[in-house]
Amino acid sequence: MPSTRLLHIGASPRGAASESRRIAETFLDAYRDARPGNVIETWDLWDGSVPEFGPAAAAAKMAVFAGDTPQGEGAVAWQAAKEAFARFDSAEHLLFSVPMWNAGIPYILKQLIDVISQPGMVFGVDPHSGYSHLLEGKGKKAAVIYTSAVWGPGLGSAFGSNFQSTYFEDWLRWTGITDITQIRYHPTLNGGADEERGKAHAIARERARTF
Repeated sequence: MPSTRLLHIGASPRGAASESRRIAETFLDAYRDARPGNVIETWDLWDGSVPEFGPAAAAAKMAVFAGDTPQGEGAVAWQAAKEAFARFDSAEHLLFSVPMWNAGIPYILKQLIDVISQPGMVFGVDPHSGYSHLLEGKGKKAAVIYTSAVWGPGLGSAFGSNFQSTYFEDWLRWTGITDITQIRYHPTLNGGADEERGKAHAIARERARTF
């Protein structure tokens, strides 16, 4: 029986200083203990492996929409998108570490989303019934670690807005992934970071064991 694969997709460029990465490592340690036979891989989105999605790729996407085959530079760009999607799609379990950037998600994670969200890969579309969610029914589930430094639940608008989890989980559901586990670390600027960090790591351990 094939092993279940977990892919950790890291969106922070801060390395060992990243709170989301540290919480992810706690999650992975507990997951590894609970499921020693599963395969774990980490994809650091800042390692240069996420392809660009520029003019050639956009032209390729429009060609595919029209039922044509991408040619030339478009074919090369489309192949890069297919390979990135294949890496993403290879895992049944997905762990994302997602720091908040300017009320949203890091641009490198948005770049990955734009690269792999393609017709025939993540979605289909019908002029009468709308989108179909091509990752639905494939047994995939996601755990998402959300961190922020200023915004936090219950704080007023003076501390910013949350388009981080709202956008990201809307995208996950659009792909067909609806089994979503949240782990949050949102310390306030007025102290309490150590206590909140401890809570986040404890929740990560607990949820990893049953993920």
